[in-house]
Amino acid sequence: MKKITAISIILLSLIQVSCDDDFLVTTDPTRIGTDLFYKDQKQVEQALNGVYGQLQTISNNAYIFQEFTSDNTTLDFNPLDRGGAAGWEAFEFSTVNSGNGEISNLWNTYYAGLYNINFTLEKLAASTTIDPAAKTVIEGQLKFIRAYYYFNLVRYFGDVVLVTTTLEKPDEAFDLVRSPEAEIYTQIETDLKEAVTALPNSYDAANAGRVTKGAALSLLGKVYLTKKQYPEAISTLQQVLPLGYALYANYADNFDPQKKNGMESIFEVQYQGGNDLGEWSSFMYTFAPRLSQGVITGFASVAPAGRNIPTNDMIAAYETGDLRKDISLKTGYTNAKGEFVAIPYVNKYHYPHTIAGRTDNNWPVLRYSDVLLMLAEALNEQSGPTVEAYDYLNQVRRRAGLAELNGLNKETFREKVLQERRVELAFENHRWFDLKRTKTPAELAQFMNEYAAKEKASPTVDRGGVAFNALDYVYTDNEYVLPIPAPQILINDKLTQNPGY
Repeated sequence: MKKITAISIILLSLIQVSCDDDFLVTTDPTRIGTDLFYKDQKQVEQALNGVYGQLQTISNNAYIFQEFTSDNTTLDFNPLDRGGAAGWEAFEFSTVNSGNGEISNLWNTYYAGLYNINFTLEKLAASTTIDPAAKTVIEGQLKFIRAYYYFNLVRYFGDVVLVTTTLEKPDEAFDLVRSPEAEIYTQIETDLKEAVTALPNSYDAANAGRVTKGAALSLLGKVYLTKKQYPEAISTLQQVLPLGYALYANYADNFDPQKKNGMESIFEVQYQGGNDLGEWSSFMYTFAPRLSQGVITGFASVAPAGRNIPTNDMIAAYETGDLRKDISLKTGYTNAKGEFVAIPYVNKYHYPHTIAGRTDNNWPVLRYSDVLLMLAEALNEQSGPTVEAYDYLNQVRRRAGLAELNGLNKETFREKVLQERRVELAFENHRWFDLKRTKTPAELAQFMNEYAAKEKASPTVDRGGVAFNALDYVYTDNEYVLPIPAPQILINDKLTQNPGY
């Protein structure tokens, strides 16, 4: 047992461990073992809820890997505390290596979630008591989440370990190897196509927020767009249009906790604040400037983290008159002394709440505006800027109070769509994957180095006299993907490292 407890979470997450020693098989009367659980629909649905709950852990730190790494956000630099320099700060300054703890946490969290999904699917398949119709819907939800996890993993790391069943013996885990990206995408598409068939268009109020057919179609469309399969992306995303989604007249309504899972929401991670249930979010505390105390959050008892600070480059990306700018960010705050402090912060998740540190904001994963912009992009890539492509793009712009676009060539339209995605979906964890999807590794490195030169010349946040390290903001082609965590390779020498790490 010592060897098993010493290995990392990926192995623990893929193995069902059994021990024959009498003292180890004694039943704890306060717990229900897996042999006694999963016996009926209620219990399987409880397990499904647990799978949904793990999405919170994924979402809580996703900004590190999807916004920090991009030109969208930076950090409220603390010259007196460099404790995060080797961890989360490395994603901002492009100094990530395979020993980075955030990389290991990312990998471990995803594979722990995948184990629970695979285990629940196996128990669901073996059940003879669950209503077949209910069984189908539960299976569809689990396969959507599995596809979502693998879609993120393959975009983070490239080739990754593909597991769709649990392992029964510890030794099996040491034979795991990374599967090629193509195989990962095949599994993603298979899961999403099955989810599309299995899932309903909507649920009753008690089940709002669960995965729907629209979510599966939207994610599948994004997969096709990422793979540059434009005809498939178009036909898939067009199936979302008649399902009843619509743009809010007011952009801010997308983020209002009082309007969760509304008409523009296709899928969002559920949180619940204002209680002791442990389901709250705290994004505004993570994103507020370090020394703002309670001026922004309303509670001085919880110190803000000063992460995910909008960059000067991001602030300048908004066109004059864009109604989204003041909703999404603020360029500074007024402190307790009445002084304006010019440190920007994300405002999108800034809403009143009743308990310090426990906000009620959900995290948006897929919105209808995302679908419209994906359709505009795919149509343009297939045939140039068609009337239909303009319509989808301009629907989003009109809501933002901006003039409609027309008369563009294919390349300029492409640039405008990417720009529109940047401001429409700012601070929702889309930017890095959008940049990767639309640029080669060399193009992305050049783009990020150009951004870095501007940020180094005029930092968004004052660094308190601390000079940049010579390695800060130096992007290379290999950073197109993250390194495989060093502990994984140490444990399993059959895993290979990505080039350049």
